[in-house]
Amino acid sequence: MTIEQLRKDMIAAAKAGDKDRKAVLSALVSAVMKLAIDEQTRDNISEELVGRAITKELRAAKESIDTCPDSRPELKKEYQYRYDVISEYAPKMMNKDEIKAYLENNCAEVLATKNKGQIMKTVMPLLKGKADGKDISAVVGEFLK
Repeated sequence: MTIEQLRKDMIAAAKAGDKDRKAVLSALVSAVMKLAIDEQTRDNISEELVGRAITKELRAAKESIDTCPDSRPELKKEYQYRYDVISEYAPKMMNKDEIKAYLENNCAEVLATKNKGQIMKTVMPLLKGKADGKDISAVVGEFLK
């Protein structure tokens, strides 16, 4: 996903009169721009950076849904809509089987050490933005059994 595509989709939603979708996409564009400014890459925004920003927003939207009280169904519906729109743009994450295959093929030497800290330190940068940290940790734990 590129920032240009996000902007085009935001403009298309505005032209279509879909205020809710436009608001969500506008927030995504803002989140990407903020991250780009924080990392001093405003002129050259990579797809990886866009993916990280979208993943962060997706996590925040999921947390909003989880913490919303059941007595507020209208708020929960709003949060769910936001989550659904963001998830359309979120990068596909690897599942546990894909993580396991990746580690077996690319990190066999590190896995042989049986040192979870060292393994995680090596693996996390390789899979950042491609897989959930909890899933990576679970797969590494399986290797150490």
